[in-house]
Amino acid sequence: MNEKTSLREQYQQPGDEYGSFAFHPYNVVLILLIISLSVLFLALSVSFVYTRFQNASPPIKLPWIFLFNTIILLASSGTMIYAKRAYLDADTDRYKQALAETMGLSVVFLILQILGWGQLFNQNISITSSTSAGYLYVISGLHFAHVIGGFPFLGYFIWQAHKKMKEPVSVLVYFSDPEKRLKLRLLTIYWHFLDALWIYLVVFFFVNYLLQ
Repeated sequence: MNEKTSLREQYQQPGDEYGSFAFHPYNVVLILLIISLSVLFLALSVSFVYTRFQNASPPIKLPWIFLFNTIILLASSGTMIYAKRAYLDADTDRYKQALAETMGLSVVFLILQILGWGQLFNQNISITSSTSAGYLYVISGLHFAHVIGGFPFLGYFIWQAHKKMKEPVSVLVYFSDPEKRLKLRLLTIYWHFLDALWIYLVVFFFVNYLLQ
């Protein structure tokens, strides 16, 4: 049995403490976080629709950067999948590269998000301009904050990869660590959730713009 097969089987081992998705505390925390964030953004969406039609507030057309940012975030989810596969394949170079690309794409996303808000300001649309504008800034700002919130965890993986992957023995220990494997899986799920949430928000505001 080669090393790649061994790692993949270990990753999928049902009796492994860290492989039990339903009951491990790390998994429970992530599930609760995703549920709470989903409820928060759903509540804000419902509140936005109700307030907008109650006040007859005009809709806001999303800047084109918001749409382009969807591609950037999708790409960052793709590189996270690439990183997890590289981890299971014990491919050091691919693993480091994929993590670095995820960080880079996420930084680009945040920069473009700031530029998108700048486009709104240039159109004299501020957070106090209207109900629609206020909700757009708040909701996109919350998503922005949660992307930043994932940076320390992603940065930790990048730091650990460069620190521990200096010799064959340390590389083997790194790739065989079940706790690290679990945390990488959770980070990947969180990144996918942010991606899905952003797509939902873009579609939500676009549909609201069409319903003038």
